[in-house]
Amino acid sequence: MSLHPDIAALLDMIELGTESGARIPFPQLTPAQARADFDASSPLLDVDPPPLAFEQQLALPMRDGAEIAARLYAARKPDCADPLPVLLYMHGGGFVVGSLDSHQPLCRGLACDSGAAVLSIGYRLAPEHRFPTAFEDCVDALAWIGRDGPAAGLDPRRVAVGGDSAGGTLAAALAIAARDDRALPQPLLQVLAYPGLSPQQVSDSYSKFGSGYLLERETVDWFFNHYLRDAADRHDWRFAPLAAPDLAGVAPALMLLPEFDPLVAEGRDYAERLRIAGVAVDLRIYPGMIHEFLRMGNVVPDALQARAEIGAKLAETFAQLHGAGR
Repeated sequence: MSLHPDIAALLDMIELGTESGARIPFPQLTPAQARADFDASSPLLDVDPPPLAFEQQLALPMRDGAEIAARLYAARKPDCADPLPVLLYMHGGGFVVGSLDSHQPLCRGLACDSGAAVLSIGYRLAPEHRFPTAFEDCVDALAWIGRDGPAAGLDPRRVAVGGDSAGGTLAAALAIAARDDRALPQPLLQVLAYPGLSPQQVSDSYSKFGSGYLLERETVDWFFNHYLRDAADRHDWRFAPLAAPDLAGVAPALMLLPEFDPLVAEGRDYAERLRIAGVAVDLRIYPGMIHEFLRMGNVVPDALQARAEIGAKLAETFAQLHGAGR
């Protein structure tokens, strides 16, 4: 297959901007500058639906006494008498950039398409907060759903975890953590959109697509140098879920992988590991697409279609449990 023509045009525009000096690659910026650049460019890529009937800003307590910001989206006001299922969503950005704002259109769309609530969390970023802080923040957010979700009108029996890019990494690791800690709400589904999963970036897809396809090898190295404390962290499954010795018993997975993505090979490898472990996997490869395509509703209509597919999968998953009366 070839690149989608709209994606190819976007990549050409990015390359021209880089050559002209109008666009500065992340490795030449400070983390603060990169965050500002990422958030400023996000509205140019995505279609932001109108505000939903219910949107609430929250502060979730973490294990070290800190609080992280979170945003709850729902098509109706959550009701304790009729609680909503909930997707706990982790944004992408290489553990260094990304925010509640950068992923607001995506989360609004998922809440609208699924009929579920979406809890988007602003986990703490590197290098101010290195590994495993982001992972621990996600675990604590899932624990909050179990502890305080019912009072907020959320159903801790109907929970999914999901994310894109680094957020997908966190969602995959969170699914493993929940399997190992039955005191946490048990996800019914993990939604993994082009996640990073491998300890080392040495796959064929890195060789093919590590330059010129938006996610650059140098940028990934920049992210990980800010996030990881030392070389040993690379082999910790909380950073690289492919390093987990056993994946049996984790939540069923919906995996969305773009064809032209440095991460596509490790995504396929993880899907195969899950299948071998007896975990149900719905693997979808999107022809002509690149990393970050889910947030490109202004660029290519396929992004909105893929988001609608996630929403439908969530609705189907939650309806099965609700229909069983459990």
